[in-house]
Amino acid sequence: MSSREKILQQVKANKPPMSPLPTQTTFASIPPEERLTAFIKSNENAGGIVCLVPDVAIIGNYLKVNFTSPERILNTVQGVGFGLEADAPITDGRAFGNLEIAVVESLLGVAENGAAWVTEDNLPTRVLPFICEHLALVIHADNIVGTMHEAYAALNVAATGYGTFIAGPSRTADIEQSLVIGAHGPKRMHVFIVQPF
Repeated sequence: MSSREKILQQVKANKPPMSPLPTQTTFASIPPEERLTAFIKSNENAGGIVCLVPDVAIIGNYLKVNFTSPERILNTVQGVGFGLEADAPITDGRAFGNLEIAVVESLLGVAENGAAWVTEDNLPTRVLPFICEHLALVIHADNIVGTMHEAYAALNVAATGYGTFIAGPSRTADIEQSLVIGAHGPKRMHVFIVQPF
């Protein structure tokens, strides 16, 4: 018997007994009628700017008023109508050298922490939400769930090669308690919640 076989045999002989799995803990959810308000509050507490809009065309008007250079806006959401349209993958990172704001659709929002789920299906490149100066997320009000547990139950994380939760603009703090916003990502996060009035 080889050394390898001896080691494997000893490991097999010394396996601990099987233990039953723990019971699954359930957490209190936020009632459906309170989710929108909780999502807005969580997002604003994280430094986000939240706007309720009846349709995506209003977002284009908001961008025209607040961002005057359409050539510095990359829009991945159909119907916004302002900025450069991105409907194909982008492989050259130099395309983002002058990018001021990226408009991206989020598939799911979480009321308890203001996080929004973004996948590569809605991005021309994975780095887009992190390299722009301002990030604008578009989410439909009926796609807001109460908790992260509900979010993971609703998502198929294996459906795409990449997905991430984003909550608020980039921020970091050091041991001197100095908070810096926009240190390694967007300085501002705008969240447009589409809710027909």
